[in-house]
Amino acid sequence: MSTPLTNPITEDDIANYLGNTPDFFERHAELLAAVHLNSPHSNRAVSLQERQAQMLREKIKVLEHRIMDMIRHGNENVLLSDKLLRWARTLFLTADALALPAQIATEIAQQFSVPQVGIKVWDVAPQFAQADFARGVSEDTQLFASSLMEPFCGVNTGFEAVSWLPEPQAAISLAILPLRAGPVGSLAPAFGLLVLASPDAQRFNSAMGTDFLARLAELASAALSRLR
Repeated sequence: MSTPLTNPITEDDIANYLGNTPDFFERHAELLAAVHLNSPHSNRAVSLQERQAQMLREKIKVLEHRIMDMIRHGNENVLLSDKLLRWARTLFLTADALALPAQIATEIAQQFSVPQVGIKVWDVAPQFAQADFARGVSEDTQLFASSLMEPFCGVNTGFEAVSWLPEPQAAISLAILPLRAGPVGSLAPAFGLLVLASPDAQRFNSAMGTDFLARLAELASAALSRLR
């Protein structure tokens, strides 16, 4: 037969009992004032009720910070969406197809505060074949562009596309966006590359999400289809 000596009551037993007996403190309300705990914010002892109130205040503070973060991210997303719409609007309003690649690069730099933007397009219609944006792309780079199923983000390791920038030596981190018909991840061969560069090594890092960049590439690709 089990006895208290062979099976002593453990802290878990007490915790389980209190958890399964919610009216215990209603029957023994004096314990709430009699039990004292050390306060994490001072050396004095506080009642169980006061300690619970402190814990609730701390939880409320954590929730408030989370809500503020959600609001901040929401505001940032709204601003980003507005910039994307303004940029897309300029693409619709650009009547001169020959000016479109430069317009795309300039507006990205201005709307999204990107220090340097370069763009090249190949396999264009004959009337555009001698334009600067259609020349100077090696076959290796064209194959590299077609191999990208999503935008590349990371440090500059000597990509040919960096030479398309005004200041290649200042390009430390890059976002390289393949331009192709259809979604970025499709199997269609790329017909261009859009390169975004920054002197900040963390501006375009390998851990960042690429969904927004993919949408940017898809809009640019759709606009540039006029050149083909």
